[in-house]
Amino acid sequence: MTPEQQRIVDGIVSGPRGGLRGPFPAMLRSPVVAERFQKLGEYLRFDTSIPAALNELAILVTAREWSAQYEWYAHHLLAMKAGLPPAIAEAVAEGQKPDGMDADQALVWQFCTELHRTKQVSDETYAATRDRFGERGIIDLIAVSGYYVAVAMTLNVAQVPLPPGVPVPLKPL
Repeated sequence: MTPEQQRIVDGIVSGPRGGLRGPFPAMLRSPVVAERFQKLGEYLRFDTSIPAALNELAILVTAREWSAQYEWYAHHLLAMKAGLPPAIAEAVAEGQKPDGMDADQALVWQFCTELHRTKQVSDETYAATRDRFGERGIIDLIAVSGYYVAVAMTLNVAQVPLPPGVPVPLKPL
């Protein structure tokens, strides 16, 4: 490991992530990318204007759309800790619109699903999201979705394995 890579590892480990896992071991092959990526990710995971359970819902939608097994594994645990109902996560894992969502959950699911599947959002979805979460919330949801697409790509291309004994969480759609 180069001194630059070690400095980046030290920064990641001493931050809120507390360890080097997920996409970061692979990203260290390009230290500048790893460093900048982790700084953006720190904001998008820990400090967005979107409440934690809804932010994790956005990440789960992204993981499902990209069939990112490790991303789903890691963020499903975080979503449950943040209070996302398990039935919502189960429906997302199956590629279905969850039943029983509250208004905020339904809005985040709709926004992120439209964004991933159509590469845009309808005027109606945009307006409803803006009215509820503001312009900052829209940008945060876009950024979370885009960032976690890059995480999913990295995990999938680098073939980051699930921990030993963990079953594959996402079935093919």
